[in-house]
Amino acid sequence: MPPKPLDYESINENVKKAQYAVRGELYLRATELQKEGKKIIFTNVGNPHALGQKPLTFPRQVVALCQAPFLLDDPNVGLLFPADAIARAKQYLSITSGGLGAYSDSRGIPGVRKEVAEFIQRRDGYPSDPELIYLTDGASKAVMQTLNTIIKGEGDGIMVPVPQYPLYSATIALLGGTLVPYYLEETANWGLDTNELRKSITEGRRKGLNVKAMVIINPGNPTGQCLSAENLREVLQFCYDENLVLLGDEVYQTNIYQDERPFISSKKVLMDIGPPLSKEVQLVSFHSVSKGFLGECGQRGGYFEMTNIPPETVDEIYKVASISLSPNVPAQIFMGLMVNPPKPGDISYDQFSRESKGILESLRRRARIMTDGFNSCRNVVCNFTEGAMYSFPQVRLPPKALEAAKQAGKVADVFYCLKLLEATGISTVPGSGFGQKDGVFHLRTTILPAEEEMPAIMDSFKKFNDEFMEQYEDHRGYSRL
Repeated sequence: MPPKPLDYESINENVKKAQYAVRGELYLRATELQKEGKKIIFTNVGNPHALGQKPLTFPRQVVALCQAPFLLDDPNVGLLFPADAIARAKQYLSITSGGLGAYSDSRGIPGVRKEVAEFIQRRDGYPSDPELIYLTDGASKAVMQTLNTIIKGEGDGIMVPVPQYPLYSATIALLGGTLVPYYLEETANWGLDTNELRKSITEGRRKGLNVKAMVIINPGNPTGQCLSAENLREVLQFCYDENLVLLGDEVYQTNIYQDERPFISSKKVLMDIGPPLSKEVQLVSFHSVSKGFLGECGQRGGYFEMTNIPPETVDEIYKVASISLSPNVPAQIFMGLMVNPPKPGDISYDQFSRESKGILESLRRRARIMTDGFNSCRNVVCNFTEGAMYSFPQVRLPPKALEAAKQAGKVADVFYCLKLLEATGISTVPGSGFGQKDGVFHLRTTILPAEEEMPAIMDSFKKFNDEFMEQYEDHRGYSRL
């Protein structure tokens, strides 16, 4: 009997090729252990509320009123909600067609897209067109929609930083394209070198690929670095010279933990350069409500903005967006509240400012605690997390550990991370899930566990790591760091 259409041998080969380590083998093992009663600390994914971050009060108040508009008719509503939250809820309901339970425009609510455009203009100092901003179900859907528009087949190459967030490798595989890696330099705090970019595109073209786009993740995931204005100018010049569209993943732009390299958007740098680049370089930028101090991952709100994209292509993107009818409407309201928060003088401003600053200041302290903790461990080195939500330490595994991993049929950093999980309950992601140089091993962990729990978590990691190294080091011939 021939195989059925959904038997494994019959399904789309691109589905089999796609890998997503963030929810891969380690995560599945962690969920098994959790069912068995073991306490698991899920640091494998940037999921702030799951690790104890409290929702900001004002956005939740506004969305609650939008979700239950009958509360606005209650004479006691003013006792439960501040006047500015009530006013914003009424404003959003007035610009939706039928409230949050109705489809919106496929591009998103026009009034919210206008708020996003005004946010971008305040941030960058240059005009932004709401008609070139599309709201989406999280930034991941925005990235997938954009790559779907770019990739025509396996001959199309997309330059992606390595280490990379596996959304890119998985989506490129699903769409039948080819990932063209360019390596970040760990010894230069995960810096981006234009010589490496030229080497990467040359190698891709040598293989016969039509390299069409370049991805930057700024601040970096999993690496946590922030790109300087000079670095971004070099990237934009490279894209201009090589006729590439730049995909700017900027979802962590609020998560900055140092003062030397503040976030600067790709669009601002492009506009600062001026013609011909500012008129010619095609740029798609992404943002999300899932990160920053909102951390509203489960709401699935995002946007992308298009710069120098021809109207005919914009029309095609709109057509494809229309197939899904509408992005998540409550998430669109969250996006509006993220880009247009309470202002000084508003009733809710002091509380909103106190809550958001408290989260970011705590994250800054946690970034330092985690970096210092990793660097106190044997055979572990870690660059400081300048931005985003992750640490990406390098773990220098002894030869005996590499042999033990081989005997177990595991990649070496998967072997290490599984041992870590079993011993401590700390669920991480092995560096091999993000890409890394041959013979070099890492793990990725979020900096999101509660600040008061962080010292104990790092002590637990250190105890495991040092015992692991003691077990597998050959003290006759393997030097300690």
